[in-house]
Amino acid sequence: MWSLIKIPRKFRHSYLFLLPLTFFNLGSYSQEIINTDTHRLEKVADGVYFAVGTGNIYTMSNALIIERESDVVIVDSHITPAAGRALLDSIQSVTEKPVTTLINSHFHYDHSNGTPAFGNDIEIIGHEVTYQKLTTDPENEHTFQSSLIRFNNTISRLRSELDNSSNNDEREQLQRELEYWQRHVEAQSEIVFTPPTQTLRDKMTLYRGGREIQLHYFGRAHTGGDLAIYLPEEKIVFTGDMMLGGISYMGDGYVAEWADTLQGLKGLDIELILPGHGPSFTDKERISLVQDYYTSLTEEVRRLKNLGYSADETAARADLRQHEALGINQLGANQEAVQRMYDIWNGNIQ
Repeated sequence: MWSLIKIPRKFRHSYLFLLPLTFFNLGSYSQEIINTDTHRLEKVADGVYFAVGTGNIYTMSNALIIERESDVVIVDSHITPAAGRALLDSIQSVTEKPVTTLINSHFHYDHSNGTPAFGNDIEIIGHEVTYQKLTTDPENEHTFQSSLIRFNNTISRLRSELDNSSNNDEREQLQRELEYWQRHVEAQSEIVFTPPTQTLRDKMTLYRGGREIQLHYFGRAHTGGDLAIYLPEEKIVFTGDMMLGGISYMGDGYVAEWADTLQGLKGLDIELILPGHGPSFTDKERISLVQDYYTSLTEEVRRLKNLGYSADETAARADLRQHEALGINQLGANQEAVQRMYDIWNGNIQ
């Protein structure tokens, strides 16, 4: 399941539209597992570690650690500076080399808001869209704002349940959960939106310290600036939220373009996929399954829109049950995704 294994299920937060993971092939790539208080570091190649949160601090997303001869490159910084510092501390368990470079897979808050933890001298690389999003009123960006509302609502709900509970064991559990989320909300006060110091439009290759790292932009998908971070010698790719094991959050996405973007990903020589959320997997056929879903969703939403249905009506009526392999077994589609598709087609979003 997801990395937040110590957080009670009913209080977990995610802005992602996620599906069951029973069909994941976790493969045999983990050469070694290093457990720290806050992270599970899966060694997937010499000097390459897939960092997954343990739940002791709220990380929300995965990260990648790439060791070079004299320094370290990381991909994504988690959701808060506190989570970023925890990642830095965990890195010390595998190497004492300094972190000199941070790559943003995309701009979303749960992948980039930990950046201040890495100091002012670090080189930050991201797509042009990531730079634009992190320099243009980022504190009012809708996914970030909606996350603040959800976290505050969780705290309010826990306080109410705690006030209304008379069971001592339940109260102790509720108190632990409340303190956990309060620590996370307090950690958000440290957030300073930090844009890339270097940007790319299509492709960039970093070759230093005996390691080749390719950054690919294949097109719009989960956001307008998703990067695939590819290690060609190791045949490993970190996909951020462009490609999860199931269906990603689509509220900032370009669903009608997503399948074509993933075709570029399939052009890489890959043996292991490291997503921005959830476990690693080796089955490249999952890319095709997800491509087919985005294509079907686009066609179905367009069909219903052309029949005159509103976005809400289309979200309720869309029939995508042919994608049972992705856990879809009932009518309906994600309303936020459908509304965004309508807005794009109506010219309200570029």
